[in-house]
Amino acid sequence: MMALNYEYPLYRPPSEANSLIFQVTVGCSFNECSFCDMYRSKEYSEKPWDQVKLEMDMMTKQLPDTRRIFLADGDALNLETDHMIKIVDYLYKSFPNLERISCYAMPMNLLKKTPEELKKMHDAGLNMLYLGIESGSDLILKKVTKGAVAETIVKACNKAKDAGYILSCMIILGLGGKTHSKEHIRGTARLINRSPPHFLGALTLYLENGIKDEFLTKFEEPFIPISDPEALDELEDLISQIDTKDEIVFRANHGSNAYTIKGTFPQDKQAMLEKIAWMRQHPEVVRPKGLRGF
Repeated sequence: MMALNYEYPLYRPPSEANSLIFQVTVGCSFNECSFCDMYRSKEYSEKPWDQVKLEMDMMTKQLPDTRRIFLADGDALNLETDHMIKIVDYLYKSFPNLERISCYAMPMNLLKKTPEELKKMHDAGLNMLYLGIESGSDLILKKVTKGAVAETIVKACNKAKDAGYILSCMIILGLGGKTHSKEHIRGTARLINRSPPHFLGALTLYLENGIKDEFLTKFEEPFIPISDPEALDELEDLISQIDTKDEIVFRANHGSNAYTIKGTFPQDKQAMLEKIAWMRQHPEVVRPKGLRGF
């Protein structure tokens, strides 16, 4: 079997573990978030159509029954709308059993597209977008150089949902450190309540060695990491403050997390809070640090 010509490292959301990945862009056009080193080794570029088409034709022969496709890297939505539609159209013609195409989306990329452009891409078959909220606190977003504030993130999320996309968002526990923990969670819950995504995942901050110094410098004050019990406190505060009638599938089961929580808002809110109370009485259920995957 011939292999796809990936430029590594290659990333995809955990829920895309069984998806076929086509790398239509390389890297991230922004690439300045101080907590993320996923694409620091790459210069942003867009793969030419002929190369992408060749790889799609190759995989049609090898994996004709593919049902889900993820478009990498971190910035596929930065492609021109007509080019994205060309890719999506060709994928559905090439894979007869295809059910879903997804990609990462930055707030700025969503805001650059017109509602009509987003609707055209969705109608063509780009179904699902993964967006990193990280925090709903403008103070924290500035400190980690996210390139967005809460208001622009809300506008981007609403714009995606209005165009019909399934929206899966991520937040990062501990991103404000111990000093700004309450502000971080309060702002994040407020943002979620204003624009509830269909899926919400909570990760825990982990600073790779290659990015740690930059993060600490840009934070502009001493950063005190939260402890495992404090991470549980943040989870409790977040769940307590999310108040929406819209259904949100919530997961805090990423490998970086000390504790695992999952449920669906609003119906499972109380059950999740009760589980947190139980876990606080049973510290033995914490995931050992050596077994946490990042």
